[in-house]
Amino acid sequence: MKAMILAAGRGERMRPLTDAVPKPLLEVRGKPLIVYHLEALGAAGFTDIVVNLSWLGERIRGLLSDGRGFGLKIEYSEEAEALETAGGIVQALPLLGERFVVVNADIFTDYDFGGLRQIDSRAHLVLVDNPGHNPEGDFTLDQSVVANNGSPRYTFSGIAQYQREFFDGLAAGKRALAPLLRAAADDHRVTGEVFHGGWVDIGTPERLALLNR
Repeated sequence: MKAMILAAGRGERMRPLTDAVPKPLLEVRGKPLIVYHLEALGAAGFTDIVVNLSWLGERIRGLLSDGRGFGLKIEYSEEAEALETAGGIVQALPLLGERFVVVNADIFTDYDFGGLRQIDSRAHLVLVDNPGHNPEGDFTLDQSVVANNGSPRYTFSGIAQYQREFFDGLAAGKRALAPLLRAAADDHRVTGEVFHGGWVDIGTPERLALLNR
């Protein structure tokens, strides 16, 4: 089973930090965000990783190379311009298997990815308690089925497991993920879990500085 790290975004809200450094290479306690993910995925038994690249992608490739330095095999999906989340996944499908895990490069978490190896859902989302910057949340959870309406509400963490068929029929190109997830949730085709451990969305320089403190 492969895992994909989404690392192509420009990180506009992180400027000026991301003008010269790609967001996945921003550091927490001296270590790039993406390295934390590689270490956690490797510890959970994932050995084949796909990383999508766009803004300053050569910097990421230069650090990670083919992954052997981390005990992994890393392949890259190059995007001439960032294709957003769903678009990036669709382009990378030829490198991924029938079932795979996806994680945003710009989060910091102690989530154990090993549990996702046992999940076999068309789409399975890891949800977290709502942070201050998203107080209304994104989804609710009813006996492991994700829904758009109801309470309590939780925030999508940027960690998920998908079956390839979830993206069947989608043309290549720029495409956001949220509308696909909401439509699938309306049809009761998304499962999920709530994680109450450590999780931070590194969305602003202030959040990064707070995390480092």
